[in-house]
Amino acid sequence: MEFENILTENNDGILQIIINRPKKLNALNRDTIQELHDAFSEAKEDQEVKVVILTGTGEKAFVAGADISEFSDFSVEEGRELAANGQAKLFDFVANFPKPVIAAVNGFALGGGLELAMAAHFRVASDNAKMGLPETSLGLIPGYGGTQRLPQLVGKGRAMEMIMTAGMIDAKQALQYNLVNHVCEQEELIEFTEKIAQKIMKNSLVAMSAAIRAINANYEDGVNGFEIEISEFGSSFGTQDFEEGTSAFLNKRKADFPGK
Repeated sequence: MEFENILTENNDGILQIIINRPKKLNALNRDTIQELHDAFSEAKEDQEVKVVILTGTGEKAFVAGADISEFSDFSVEEGRELAANGQAKLFDFVANFPKPVIAAVNGFALGGGLELAMAAHFRVASDNAKMGLPETSLGLIPGYGGTQRLPQLVGKGRAMEMIMTAGMIDAKQALQYNLVNHVCEQEELIEFTEKIAQKIMKNSLVAMSAAIRAINANYEDGVNGFEIEISEFGSSFGTQDFEEGTSAFLNKRKADFPGK
């Protein structure tokens, strides 16, 4: 599939999806959101893809926000539709993606950019990264899941402060806040993230998909995450990956998971 606003590169099972609008600091517009959805949909069905690394082209920005010119004259209903469609098509789609998704945050991750990074399963940041949700400075609030995912990651008080001040935090502070898992030098960002992806790929993709479902269940209203864990744990016993994993352990060899 060919794209105008993103690039894709598969390197031995690690798929890089790269937002490629450098003149706009990789800002998200409707076309880019659609292309990202299409790329993730394709990756979901591609058995050669094991892990996805999501990043932005260049050193300046991961994603510097949404393309404000697209919605500056929207009505109330159009605004609601924009948020609902974006969440369903991309942000929730990434959060519930059955394969591990790592956001490699280079430079600015603001507004919709930070919301996209937070939708990934975890984040690695370059040392020049700057993150924030500046929507209140525009008379808005975050609309792509930011008011929900930021408190889950950094706590209610810090999320309130970040959203109310509309300010940015640097990579060191993001690490202290648990907003990112790791910080590395900018030129080492992709290599560092790929090393984590390679560690992930040694394990059962079938089991990781189950773990993603179980972990996410804890954040769904009306869903008992413990019950989902019990169900997914039990289902694991019926998989070929469980047979291979336990056999490899008992025979003191490395597992070769069929579900890879």
